[in-house]
Amino acid sequence: MTDFDDLTALQYPTAGEGRDAWVTWLHEHCQAKLDQARAVVLELKTSPPGGPDALGVLHRWNEVTIALSGAFSASSGIANIHPDPTVQSVAEAAEQEAQKVDTDLSLDGELYQVFARLDPAGLDAEATRLLQHTLRDFRRAGVDRDEATRTRLREISERLTALTQEFARNIREDVRSIRVPAASLAGLPQDYVESHPADEQGLVTITTDYPDSIPFRTFAHDAAARRELTLASANRAWPANDAILREILQLRGEQARLLGYPSWPDYDTEVKMIGSGAAVAEFVDRIAEVAAAPGQRDLQVLVDRKRRDDPDATYIDASDATYYAEAVRREQYDVDAQQVRRYFDFPKVRDGLLAVTGRLFGLEYQPVDVPTWHPDVTSYDVVADDQRIGRIHLDLHPREGKYKHAAQFDLARGVVGRQLPEGALICNFSRGLMEHDEVVTLFHEFGHLVHHVLGGRQRWIRFSGVATEWDFVEAPSQMLEEWAWDPEVLRSFASDTAGEPIPVALVERMRAGRDFGEGLQARRQMSYAAISYWLHQSPQEDLTEQVRALEQRYSLYRPMDGTHMHASFGHLDGYTSGYYTYMWSLVIAKDLFSAFDPADLFDPTVAGRYRDRILAQGGRRDAAELVRDFLGRPYSFDAFGAWLTGADRR
Repeated sequence: MTDFDDLTALQYPTAGEGRDAWVTWLHEHCQAKLDQARAVVLELKTSPPGGPDALGVLHRWNEVTIALSGAFSASSGIANIHPDPTVQSVAEAAEQEAQKVDTDLSLDGELYQVFARLDPAGLDAEATRLLQHTLRDFRRAGVDRDEATRTRLREISERLTALTQEFARNIREDVRSIRVPAASLAGLPQDYVESHPADEQGLVTITTDYPDSIPFRTFAHDAAARRELTLASANRAWPANDAILREILQLRGEQARLLGYPSWPDYDTEVKMIGSGAAVAEFVDRIAEVAAAPGQRDLQVLVDRKRRDDPDATYIDASDATYYAEAVRREQYDVDAQQVRRYFDFPKVRDGLLAVTGRLFGLEYQPVDVPTWHPDVTSYDVVADDQRIGRIHLDLHPREGKYKHAAQFDLARGVVGRQLPEGALICNFSRGLMEHDEVVTLFHEFGHLVHHVLGGRQRWIRFSGVATEWDFVEAPSQMLEEWAWDPEVLRSFASDTAGEPIPVALVERMRAGRDFGEGLQARRQMSYAAISYWLHQSPQEDLTEQVRALEQRYSLYRPMDGTHMHASFGHLDGYTSGYYTYMWSLVIAKDLFSAFDPADLFDPTVAGRYRDRILAQGGRRDAAELVRDFLGRPYSFDAFGAWLTGADRR
């Protein structure tokens, strides 16, 4: 039995205990963790291990970071997923307190000197890496700055925590809707129509939540209604988040300059694979150039198709893009998404995902009946070689006040002999039939969750789970998407109501249809990357106009008048200036996937090597080293370039 088998997972209040129990649990859990962190820090400062005992200091520091991580993970996760607004508010306050403690420690010069005086001689490679990263973290926090600067940095940190929480809360809570005649549902699947009955006035309410908005914008023939819903979606959290975002950008810039960096992107990229802010702008332009020709080609196809409905059409905007891309795939590739979706019933997809990833990574998912934050949640212990290695929670359907996108949240980071890795997958999918794009998203996000668990067997919590450079984080999840496009993989769980598996020929047509529009999508992604970079590099007073100009430069879709997408661009919080990382990671993901044989995606030798040399490593080594170890060579742009230009399909 491993160390993890005897460890206890997080114990949440039971369903019948209600709000007060959750408030008490959050207070007690988070406060205990922060008290523990403070106590160990006091020991380090007043009675550090004798002599140059670097390893002893690092072990005590590990205790501090385990405690801080516990407070952060619980508070941040519950703030985004608990159904009770009061509990969410308490969780936000707990997260603010944890951030304050973390900031105070990172600016504690006396504590810093404990590490600065250590002799690294005799430390193994991982411990040496931990010491180097710890010293770097202190420096990047500003511990070596004068007292006035440290005071201002502390103020900035506390203010940013409050602002980013408010930014996210406004997005989470601002669900907008439109009311349209029942006739506007023409083109939508029958189950969608039946689930959206008209009211006494003969009108149907469509919300901006994903299960409502995505099918409507994909299938509804009513162009005016699609446009109205697209405008509503693009204006969520406006105008509230405009002023908040401007202050966030100003404070991040000030923080970077106080720390000696020219701009926030320069500060942010110091610890990423890309290495510098200027390299981000160069990368965005490089991808935009490669995608220009295929993007323009596919754009013309969409415009030509739109002209059949509107002879005067000259452009495609966000209200047209998904609808006409679907029309082209249906008419030119013989892929009708409404026919495709009948093979993807949610319960079968969820079970299929677990079966596929279990087979690929040598895992079992054993259902467990444990208290969680909502009845929708299903929980599993993750088992490898008959030994429990983690716990996961799947919270996959929308509800009021819940995080509106799709993401994996850490609830606990694994430490050998101390605590199980535990995580939650938070999505907003239909309870019935799913679009295939949603199936791909589910595989992608589950990739983060399995990375968190497999990477959770670490001695040092600093390297536990998804602890690699931020611009590598998406690569394993993007690679896992490939299994959601394989005919034999899909046939293992995708079947219609009669039990007939999805036809291989249909999946092959879906794959051909997928390749249509990749240039357009790459350009759109580069517009998002440019927005996240330039808003941080040189924010203008009018963010709406700045965003519009960047959309015009990079996206091949025409910007829509009257939209303020930056107000609901949630990635400006966690990813800050680094949205480029999605495409950077995709370059690496395509290279990683080149090691697999498309005829045998479950080859145990390749899959095992990938699991052990990439996922299980957590943050023990730099991402470039992990990739080189798996591929036997440095990563390259070749596989991505061939895919984007279509060279690998000729």
